[in-house]
Amino acid sequence: MKGDRSIASETKMGFCRRRNRRVLPGFRLTLGFTLLYLSLLVLIPLSTLVLWMGRLGWEELWSTFTAPRTLAAYRLSLLGALIAAGTNAVFGLLVAWVLVRYRFPGRRLLDTLVDLPFALPTAVAGIALTAIYAPTGVIGRLFASVGIQTAYSPLGVVLAMVFVSLPFVIRITQPVLQDIDREVEEAAATLGATRLQTFTRVILPAIIPAVLTGFAMAFARAVGEYGSIVFISGNMPGRTEIVPLLIMTRLEEFNYAGATSVALVLLLLSFVMLLLINLLQAWIRRGAPV
Repeated sequence: MKGDRSIASETKMGFCRRRNRRVLPGFRLTLGFTLLYLSLLVLIPLSTLVLWMGRLGWEELWSTFTAPRTLAAYRLSLLGALIAAGTNAVFGLLVAWVLVRYRFPGRRLLDTLVDLPFALPTAVAGIALTAIYAPTGVIGRLFASVGIQTAYSPLGVVLAMVFVSLPFVIRITQPVLQDIDREVEEAAATLGATRLQTFTRVILPAIIPAVLTGFAMAFARAVGEYGSIVFISGNMPGRTEIVPLLIMTRLEEFNYAGATSVALVLLLLSFVMLLLINLLQAWIRRGAPV
């Protein structure tokens, strides 16, 4: 009996060792490669912004941050990115819902077109948007007839941001919608829930983390967009000038310290926004009431 127990114990220990065996090397080695990789590609390049900004004095830094032209560029970039990300969070979810839940002719073609902003060069996107939304364009002429200027205005900037950031919400929410079991919705309907109640109490809590992730990715993509906006915005300082364009202007003036200081503030503001969104997403995933 004792021999059988010892054999069983050794077998169990061997099984546990095999189960805990990892395909990749140990934690310390993989963590070292991870930190090295992130340091070379992210931390070290970004730290140069701080070094360049250190060449300016505090008074010069403050005057650079608080200049009316700089504040206007920050306001347009951040508010425009928030509006674009919020718009895509709503309509991107709608597009993902249609692509997942319905079967219709041309669905695969529509699903392919969603990825077009990913593959399309931003300059080509900017030229296409400008041609359409300019006062002489097909859509721009319609808006101009009712007194709304699309191209060469803040509205044109937001439209370009919406265009380039739309795929993020759709591609992130699509797999989550596909994983939702239809039987859960049928059970809710059997218990007397309306369509609105089923969506708000069954479907929405399951997809909110994915929607928030898509919102954060869309915001990050929009706030850093340059190529497509530079054509449709008109680049008017104080009105349609975005932060990336202001940075390029400072670089063309050989004002490297000023360019990096503006870039660093945009980096910090974007990081804080993404951090808040990630904290909210983690809070929701822990089961907090929505």
